Amino acid sequence: MNIMEGSGEPPHPGDHCIHDGDFVVLKREDVFKAVQVQRRKKVTFEKQWFYLDNVIGHSYGSTFEVTSGGSLQLKKRKEEPASDTKEAGTDNRNIIDDGKSQKLTQDDIKALKDQGIKGEEIVQQLIENSTTFRDKTEFAQDKYIKKKKKKYEAIITILKPSTRILSIMYYAREPGKINHMRYDTLAQMLTLGNIRAGNKMIVMETCSGLVLGAMMERMGGFGSIIQLYPGDGPVRVATTCFGFPKSFFSGLYEFPLNKVESLLNGTFSAEMLSSEPKDSASLEESNGAVEEKQASEQDNDDSIAEAPESNNPEEPEVMEIVSQDPQHKEPKEKGSKKDYMQEKQRRQEEQRKRHLEAAALLRERNADGLIVASRFHPTPLLLSLLDFVAPSRPFVVYCQYKEPLLECYTKLRERGGVINLRLSETWLRNYQVLPDRSHPKLLMSGGGGYLLSGFTVVLDNLRADTNLKSSMSALESPKTEEPAPKKQKCTESGS
Repeated sequence: MNIMEGSGEPPHPGDHCIHDGDFVVLKREDVFKAVQVQRRKKVTFEKQWFYLDNVIGHSYGSTFEVTSGGSLQLKKRKEEPASDTKEAGTDNRNIIDDGKSQKLTQDDIKALKDQGIKGEEIVQQLIENSTTFRDKTEFAQDKYIKKKKKKYEAIITILKPSTRILSIMYYAREPGKINHMRYDTLAQMLTLGNIRAGNKMIVMETCSGLVLGAMMERMGGFGSIIQLYPGDGPVRVATTCFGFPKSFFSGLYEFPLNKVESLLNGTFSAEMLSSEPKDSASLEESNGAVEEKQASEQDNDDSIAEAPESNNPEEPEVMEIVSQDPQHKEPKEKGSKKDYMQEKQRRQEEQRKRHLEAAALLRERNADGLIVASRFHPTPLLLSLLDFVAPSRPFVVYCQYKEPLLECYTKLRERGGVINLRLSETWLRNYQVLPDRSHPKLLMSGGGGYLLSGFTVVLDNLRADTNLKSSMSALESPKTEEPAPKKQKCTESGS
């Protein structure tokens, strides 16, 4: 491990060793947080601070204990003593919670911490100084120990980011950022959308880049993804937390949502991109700076992720320069301002080039699938974006509420060109599985959102118009008549 650490070679995608600069997920009990491994960078997690220097070179899944000075020490698994050796009571009816059962005071515990005593030893002393511990039942003793370990033992596990871990992390800590999309709903979206390597996918999402990252992980860097974004630039905070290699971003394109209508009408041209305000890039950069500021504020409040938010994850160094721009509004040297303007123009030109490439891909109208998961109303989005999807391809729309998808379902039935429309909601329940006490957990998720899925087919405009007119006339007529094909069969049989 030390040889790999000192070699300075870039990590391989299948490498299970933690390297400097990797994105990892910290786990303590059932709490997760995504951070980037950097030397001598203080990380705050669950009201404790530490450095991640010692995790470099170890494998993912390793467990560490926070020691004095904020350093992490590898924790070896110890065999727990057998439960039959414990001295336990028969019931808890005679135990009174008067706050006087613990002999150690808060000052004594603080003194033990200052001496550098580990949390495991503090928990043991708390057990020894408790007058009611031996009278508790065996289950109550285990619950007491677990509670004290959670409070005084700082055990951190380093995990490799994945769709499952990041979706659980976001849904538990900041569900509003992913439109309250539960992790099982995201799994259903990936399955119904047939996300696989080599596909050409279109995605419109406002879930902090979580859906985009899940698609990129499943595609494995093969194929192309066209991301439609509102505003000044795409938000890819969660996508950055995956820690994808740069090769994964070669097939990622972005296109502004406000230019989709012109692309459908055939009025889109390269001049439309060049006629945009020249300070659009500065708006994008300021947007990134604001998002980074919000991320730093969330970090102070023990947020879910410490990953630097950037609109273009392919160039973290550039975004670092841009984010530091407010500090250099009045550079001492003129050369630095000139270099910044050149970098700004280069970014504008590169963004324009990527937009033209995305427009060329959309014009082909042969996408292999469409994923929509945004805070906007799904009906206008889906009706316009389905024109870019090839026939016999799946589409999936997510919404936190059922009513917008019902309207979307009705409009699609009137429009035609789709089959196998299905509106679904998944139900999830967690179970605690322990010896002699397996049962559903008391707290359960109320809902994880709704999905509307289906397949595209070739749309016959003439037939669709006649069917729509006949259905409208049938609704207007007060009498209920039999369908035309059925009447025709009756007359033929009668003749």
